[in-house]
Amino acid sequence: MSAAAPLAGIRVLDLSRVFAGPLATQMLADLGAEVIKVERPGSGDESRQYGPPFLDADSARPRDSAFFLCCNRNKKSITLDLAAPRGQEIVRDLADESDVVIENFRVGALARYGLDAASLRARNPRLITCSISGFGQTGPYRDRPGYDGIFQAMGGLMSTIGYPDEEPNGGPTRVGPSICDVLCSHYAGTAILAALYRRDARGGGGETIDLALMDTTVATLTHYASSYLVSGTVPPRRGNAGNGGVPSEAFPCRDGRIFVTAGNDGQYRRLCRAMAREDLMDHPDYATGPLRIANRDALSAALRATFGTRSVAEWHESLLQADVPNGPINEIAQVFADPQVLSRGMLVQREHASGRTAPMVANPIHFAEAPLERYEPAPLLGQHTDAVLAERLGLDAVAVAALRRDGVV
Repeated sequence: MSAAAPLAGIRVLDLSRVFAGPLATQMLADLGAEVIKVERPGSGDESRQYGPPFLDADSARPRDSAFFLCCNRNKKSITLDLAAPRGQEIVRDLADESDVVIENFRVGALARYGLDAASLRARNPRLITCSISGFGQTGPYRDRPGYDGIFQAMGGLMSTIGYPDEEPNGGPTRVGPSICDVLCSHYAGTAILAALYRRDARGGGGETIDLALMDTTVATLTHYASSYLVSGTVPPRRGNAGNGGVPSEAFPCRDGRIFVTAGNDGQYRRLCRAMAREDLMDHPDYATGPLRIANRDALSAALRATFGTRSVAEWHESLLQADVPNGPINEIAQVFADPQVLSRGMLVQREHASGRTAPMVANPIHFAEAPLERYEPAPLLGQHTDAVLAERLGLDAVAVAALRRDGVV
């Protein structure tokens, strides 16, 4: 029998919508926390409508988008009108019974309802609140709205991706997935876990966490930012080639592209042998990492000419045998047919409350003692309203019916 989930006994009140906040609370739910997701009566989290595709596409009113499903598993959904005084009172009561509250409303919006961090923590000093916003709770941009693409642009990330301006189709390029939201969710999860540890293991109190997608994006620049700050030179865009060691790029083959990285001298020499290009291995311009970086354009051109003579599969196998890191550029369909991905259990299928099968990407964390085995698909809108209000606040069926009649739930 496996050990209890790491966060068993922790209760999270999730007032967030769309992506960064829900992803953060999904991680906490995967780790065993009880997550109560509060949604707007009637419509719910707006991302329920971010489709097609919809899991319930055959319904008269589809509301289970693939987008919503990807970040709301293992949660309980209740509906509450936060603009109604009784709805606000219920949120405060639930926060009194919670360890964590997470929200991503516009800055100042919840203060109008008395549901801001200061108000909730005044009632429950052990509460950990996490506010996710576009630009943070302070600063000249604090009141601005924003979405992932805006932060990719303003935070510098987009400027590092794509081909140089002078090349065909050159210019800054957006990362496909909403990567700023994804990374912000991980920072949120880390911050919440640290605050819980400080509170519960170190005898501390609650905490107020302020996270901005703009800040997260700037932090994502990592070695690109460090290179600029140290040298004063902005790293150029190189398309599918990196700004680090050489070679490291996507090389065109006879029938597709393969990504190859020779990260040290030994790997580079093995690459040259596998490609029958000993002339490049012994060439004085490419003998060391710094020399290969200095002469990257000539080296890449020579390698591209050779890669173009064989198929992706042929090069992939040859380079594997030579112990040179490489991989084909897979489409998503190929990813979920890959033996390694399947053997690691990265594709999970469970029955949704609607009776349909809900496929999910698994949590990549593998614990030996407390494996993450719970994969309950994202809930129906308000699926747990009655149960949560009864179990947590002691409201009976008559009281809940009255709330529903008044439009509070």
